[in-house]
Amino acid sequence: MIKYVAILRGINVSGQKKINMNDLKMLLAKAGFEGVKTYIQSGNVLFESAEIDVEQLRKKMEQTIFDAYNFEVPIIIRTVLELKEVIKNNPFFGQNEEDTNMPYVTFLNEKPIQTNIDKIIPAQFLPDTFVISGKEIYIVCPNGYGNTKLSNVFFENKLKLTATTRNWKTVNELVRLSDLKSFEQQFLM
Repeated sequence: MIKYVAILRGINVSGQKKINMNDLKMLLAKAGFEGVKTYIQSGNVLFESAEIDVEQLRKKMEQTIFDAYNFEVPIIIRTVLELKEVIKNNPFFGQNEEDTNMPYVTFLNEKPIQTNIDKIIPAQFLPDTFVISGKEIYIVCPNGYGNTKLSNVFFENKLKLTATTRNWKTVNELVRLSDLKSFEQQFLM
């Protein structure tokens, strides 16, 4: 079995696309996802599957949610091993150690093409900085993520991809929770 994390985009934000995490957990378990657990209301789902085709898992999960709630929720899936690499490859380690919520990580549904990356001029967004690395974007926002122009929508428009962002603490917590022998050992929503 492979351990996965599904990161849902745009649920439970400002009263939009409301999904109760306990209901989601039961819905996904009923749809055949195994060992389903959720973490916080922003839509982080830990699960296991023998399926190695991430695209098939994503489509199945998106369709399951659409069928139950009648709205679309873009989902990005990473294996736990990929999330561990995201942590290991953080280009900002050592720069903001006092703030565990920085950097933020924007997850992309696929690797962006270089011509789209080249259209983004980093100096235009200072003091905010970012590094695009594979299917992730590491972002540091000294004035807070809520005040940056480097949002999901910005990167989706520039890179022509689906994006969703999590703070550094959440990324680390998802990996930590996935390493527990049993998710039941930890209080999860």
